[in-house]
Amino acid sequence: MTGADSEAAAEPAEDAEAERRRLEASSADFLRDKHPDESGPDTFGKPGRPLREHSPFFIGFFGAVGALVAIWLGQQLASIGSILVLIVVAAFLAIGLNPVVEMLLRRGVRRSLSVLTVAVVVLLTVMLFALAIVPVISDQVTALVERAPEWFTQVRNNDTIEELDREYGLIDRAEEYVAQGSFAEQVFGGVVGLGLAVVSALANTFIIIVLMLYFLASLPSIKRTAYRLAPASRRERVTYLGDQILSDVGRYVSGAFVVALTAGVTSLIFLFVVGLGEYAVALAFVVAVLDVIPMIGATLAAVVVTAIGFATDPRIGIACVVFYILYQQLENYVIYPRVMSRSVDIPGSVIVIAALVGAALLGVVGALLAIPTAAALHLLLREVVLRRQDAR
Repeated sequence: MTGADSEAAAEPAEDAEAERRRLEASSADFLRDKHPDESGPDTFGKPGRPLREHSPFFIGFFGAVGALVAIWLGQQLASIGSILVLIVVAAFLAIGLNPVVEMLLRRGVRRSLSVLTVAVVVLLTVMLFALAIVPVISDQVTALVERAPEWFTQVRNNDTIEELDREYGLIDRAEEYVAQGSFAEQVFGGVVGLGLAVVSALANTFIIIVLMLYFLASLPSIKRTAYRLAPASRRERVTYLGDQILSDVGRYVSGAFVVALTAGVTSLIFLFVVGLGEYAVALAFVVAVLDVIPMIGATLAAVVVTAIGFATDPRIGIACVVFYILYQQLENYVIYPRVMSRSVDIPGSVIVIAALVGAALLGVVGALLAIPTAAALHLLLREVVLRRQDAR
């Protein structure tokens, strides 16, 4: 091999070695921390091509992520469902008491003082009820339980009931449960469970009262914040509709309270007159509470009182049947329409459907919230949807 050939062979080897060293230096330089020397649109490098939004991978991946997030949020909401119910009830009661605050405002009383006055009246009412009425109700419920075995004995004398009792032993079991307290243990899970149920009810009542007072005090700021979520071009109309809905809800709560109080007081007077004075306060309280429930509440209360009336004396039972049939006609066609005529203006069929749906979803709370919710939806349908359709 000549010298020229040796030099020609050595040159590619040197070039390969130089290229290898250059790549190593470039790689080492790439692994170092880099900082841009100057600002500009491509300071951090040129952006790559975006993902195709209509690609199967893009749609499938983000669709699956969205579904998982929705399921997770649903589970979280379900886990705090009881807390949400307390919040809704507290807000509902605060809206119901707001007309009283507004009435004081129209008479020149400052809002802070008006809210304080309403709060003091509510707390005093709850305390007086707990101190004066609860012991009476407790004593009368105890008397009802003590009389239950005697009523079972009277029922047993019926031929049909006696035949069923011989076959299934129903009365013996029911009498044993009531007399020995087994019924309460089965329902509440024993003495500890009964105590926990009472404590839980008291705690929920306290939470509702505290939240109600907070909502009542800050209702104007809550409304302003909610209305600001609407676009500025529609904010005035949203404000008018929102205030109308809140006004309707407040009047409905006040009206329902007046109707229930009327039913309770009327029942109290009737029970004293008819000869059930021993249980009058407890039964009148049951009537007032159940009468708040739309549609079925008054009927349930009448059934409870009438059953105890028949168990005490058949003549008292017949008097209870006559009284509650007449009173429900008076309430349905005179008292309720007059009280509610300025609160909710929706068809009777909508009231029935709303109460059924609300009771199926949230029980008693759902039945209470169903009618004002239906009234709000009816207002939005009339003022927003139908007007928009008419304008087309």
